[in-house]
Amino acid sequence: MTGTVSPVVAQVTAIEASLFVFVVLTALATAFARDVLAAVIVFGAYSLGMAALYTFYRAPDVAMTEAAISAGVTTILLLLTLAKTTRIDHEAVFESVNYPAAGAAGLLFAGLAVTMVDVPAVGSADAPVWSNPDVTQWYLAETYAETGVENTVMAVLAAFRGFDTFGEAVVVFAAGIAALIVLRREVFA
Repeated sequence: MTGTVSPVVAQVTAIEASLFVFVVLTALATAFARDVLAAVIVFGAYSLGMAALYTFYRAPDVAMTEAAISAGVTTILLLLTLAKTTRIDHEAVFESVNYPAAGAAGLLFAGLAVTMVDVPAVGSADAPVWSNPDVTQWYLAETYAETGVENTVMAVLAAFRGFDTFGEAVVVFAAGIAALIVLRREVFA
């Protein structure tokens, strides 16, 4: 058979492995922390780790959203909520482990790890976005004619992925409403 391309196995770099380890450890620390303030702070670190991972995978739009919404706005909202409520002091630092839930999470993690061998390396010519240049070139050539938007990325987000972007806008709107409720204000001012 001519024209077949053998897949390139993804090579995990030291930076990528470090980010994976950091994200997994902060996720576990968030899940098992008994102190709510500690959980909120570690969750903020987890979100920043995910933003760094998205940046490494060359998805700066997703990284900026993760950093702004999850690490920024969500952490601030949770800290404001804690400031307006009372904290219960615990002697134990971590919760006891729920073994069935930990087993289910471990199986999910193992399943995801097994599928990582099928993910093309970052920048690989075998990645779907590069292996089908007709689609990429169509977006670059026809986006303005189809949407009237000069920026191709924004056109894809706003027009071609409109339902997804609308869902993201609803989440941001709900976060803003939650902030107003926590702050007991009617408007941002």
